Amino acid sequence: MAITKDMSILEVVQKYPDTVDVFVNAGMGCLGCAAAHFENIEQGAMAHGIDVDTLIEGLNEAVGSAE
Repeated sequence: MAITKDMSILEVVQKYPDTVDVFVNAGMGCLGCAAAHFENIEQGAMAHGIDVDTLIEGLNEAVGSAE
């Protein structure tokens, strides 16, 4: 299953722990904050000024290399 920008940040991190480094390296180090529980990836990326398409690409690469 591919990671999409409408998926919950927390859902992705719980299901794919290898994505934590991608989020942190992109500038989203607040994975434990309250917003991560209800924001989707696109909302989180926008809040941090991160290009969502680049982030999604990196997340999917991490998942592909983990499986």
